[in-house]
Amino acid sequence: MRIKALQTLLLLGPSMLLTLLLLVLPLAVVALMSLTDWQFGASTLNWVGLENYVSLWHDDTFHKAFFNTLAYMALVSLGSVAIGLGAALLIESHHSLRGLYRTAFFLPVASTFIAMAVVWQFLMNPNIGLINQVFTWFGAAKHNWLKDYDLALISLAVIGIWQMSGLAMVMFLAGLKSIPVELRHAGLLDGMAHPVDRLFRLTLPMLRPTTLFVVTICGIRSLQVFDTVQVLTQGGPNKATEVMLHLIYTEGFGFLKMGYASSMTMVFVVCIFILTLLQQAAMAKRSRC
Repeated sequence: MRIKALQTLLLLGPSMLLTLLLLVLPLAVVALMSLTDWQFGASTLNWVGLENYVSLWHDDTFHKAFFNTLAYMALVSLGSVAIGLGAALLIESHHSLRGLYRTAFFLPVASTFIAMAVVWQFLMNPNIGLINQVFTWFGAAKHNWLKDYDLALISLAVIGIWQMSGLAMVMFLAGLKSIPVELRHAGLLDGMAHPVDRLFRLTLPMLRPTTLFVVTICGIRSLQVFDTVQVLTQGGPNKATEVMLHLIYTEGFGFLKMGYASSMTMVFVVCIFILTLLQQAAMAKRSRC
């Protein structure tokens, strides 16, 4: 028994040590820092307890960033899942063009967004942008997509969907591959000859675990949105696109209020933890059924 315990410790030791050093220890430091008033570069700090969290409760900017992040997550998750599923089904149904479709839909995932941001800035330019040009062809008015208070967050969500649909597509393709061919043949024998009938009665029910996983992954990645906001809007106009990670960055490295930024970070971590728990609970319920 001692030899087995030693072997187990030797096998798990490196990964446990890395987890401790790279995840647990930094998170513990941030949690402690959130209970102080430390400012970046200061040589001293004061213990303030839960004062930072009380300030968050009354901070309108944080409330705005929090609900903007949730709205962005909802839009991007639903859009990415819908387009990713559609792309996966399209690829599976067109054998001759699979390579082209895979490349086209996965290209945004492999692209460096800082470079692609220049393209999106041009596309959404209020004067010469291609999107506005298309709108004018149909007689619609031009919009300043990234500077309009009502449209800025939706515009960023469209970019987020463009970024994440390829990832969702890959995961749905894996899910489609896991559906036994025998079930599809049985469905044909049972009268599910129409593709739409097979989609709703066979494919989608079999893809429920995959769909749940994709929604969770897309939701967590959507919560982590930062580069889009930093490059294109900087949280504007009038905080319309302010999100949690960008606000944490601004408070911590712009205003140097590391203690306050750490309290925001802990709230952010709790949100991701809750999403993960919900996924695990849903998967466990599914397995019991």
